[in-house]
Amino acid sequence: MTINNHFDTASQQKLGRLLRSQADRPSEITTDDIHLYARTLARIENDLVVVSDLRNGTSRIFAGELARSLGLDDYKSENSIWETKILSLMSEHEREEKVIAELRFFHYLRHLPAQKRRHHFLMAKLRFNNSMDVLHRMYYIFDETAQSILYAVCIYSPLSFDFAGNSFAVNSLTGIREELTSTANNAVISKRERQILQLIASGKKSIEIAEILSISKNTVSRHRQEILAKLQVKNSIEACRLATRMGLI
Repeated sequence: MTINNHFDTASQQKLGRLLRSQADRPSEITTDDIHLYARTLARIENDLVVVSDLRNGTSRIFAGELARSLGLDDYKSENSIWETKILSLMSEHEREEKVIAELRFFHYLRHLPAQKRRHHFLMAKLRFNNSMDVLHRMYYIFDETAQSILYAVCIYSPLSFDFAGNSFAVNSLTGIREELTSTANNAVISKRERQILQLIASGKKSIEIAEILSISKNTVSRHRQEILAKLQVKNSIEACRLATRMGLI
């Protein structure tokens, strides 16, 4: 399947808006604390670490020795929450897979009790264009209530061990991991929303969908709006395209 680069960029923008809309409360962890952690990790493990401030829409990059081998040793900051120079090292397909994994992880956390959200991180396999396999870990830093995501910390390191599957939500307390495949899509949209999305993709209009599912047209419209909000898309065409890419329909 050929991946459209416009779709790839749009997906990043949508997830970015979803994340930034969360960041509206103070944190018990300061920016200096996070930067110190990232700088130390980069020095000790030679990792490439990105700290994205979701409130300001900016990122700081802490480059370990890995960055030098990738030609990114002078990479210090981004006026975005996306590490574009790192993403440019991946194929369009790989970038889209990364965004989809992060979208699934976001909704996975949304269905957990607030006090347990901070105990989980995303672990995924990525491949750079130089055929280097990379372990990507992403941690969200929450506000004091664990309701709002304030920072995202992404850690890139050479993959020193292989594992079946591509992306997982990992419980840092128990070590239990749950694969974020299409089977995790129930955390993104409901069964009813998936039915409606399938009917939209088949070309059915709201009045036809209402008749097929024996619900009102207003209920169909409400589900449509929920689908657009959850997938962070502007219209049904984009929703169907992203849902197909994710295996939702």
